[in-house]
Amino acid sequence: MLTYTECLEMCGLSDDEIEAIAEHEHLEPIVAMALGKYMVEHNASAQIKQYILDDIELARAQGNSVKMALLSQTLCHFMTTHPDCCQGASRVA
Repeated sequence: MLTYTECLEMCGLSDDEIEAIAEHEHLEPIVAMALGKYMVEHNASAQIKQYILDDIELARAQGNSVKMALLSQTLCHFMTTHPDCCQGASRVA
């Protein structure tokens, strides 16, 4: 049986990126991990970027500057490790 850490190492996303997907989609982290891996492998990185942007906006609306900072770092990391997320148009909220 695979551990959460082993699955995380195979999915190509960070723990913070998985957490952002889980929060946005109201999923358990292991399910969010599978969704994120699928999205990365099927050219939907721009959607993950939008999820993180949506999470940042929600944290801003809630006045949670600590969470905004963490999610901003998560977004920077995601865009660095998945530059394809910046190609083409992403959904506008």
